[in-house]
Amino acid sequence: MRIALGADHAGWSYKRMLAPELRDAGHEILDLGTDGPDPVDYPDFARAVAERVAAGEADRGIVLCGSAVGVSIVANKVPGVRAGVCHDTYSAHQCVEHDDANVLCLGERVIGIELAREVVRAFLGARFTGEDRHRRRLEKLLAVERAYLRHP
Repeated sequence: MRIALGADHAGWSYKRMLAPELRDAGHEILDLGTDGPDPVDYPDFARAVAERVAAGEADRGIVLCGSAVGVSIVANKVPGVRAGVCHDTYSAHQCVEHDDANVLCLGERVIGIELAREVVRAFLGARFTGEDRHRRRLEKLLAVERAYLRHP
């Protein structure tokens, strides 16, 4: 799987740990920074990840910051992106299975690295079910997106 991976200064150390593990698991990683603790603006990295996913350059995205909230807000502004804040394995697989989420947002200041690893595995291992009820709800979600693209 091709994964766009990005973080701000509050999430870079988890990114640094997760990237080689994801590569070792056979994933292709598009590392979009940042690479250190110097303060940077989280919208830059969330947008970069979201745009790669929306363009089809990555199958999924993972973006990290302190809480995951800011990066989620930014990523969800990019048409075609469905980003979820997930700090547990149930939410991580369920958001893909039911909502066809394609970007995972993690907060380094919220969960430990071992749980982050489990959440990432749950997210990447999940597939959209395609059940009628999930397709119907996804279409309604996409209709909202289309409506606001036409009439901001």
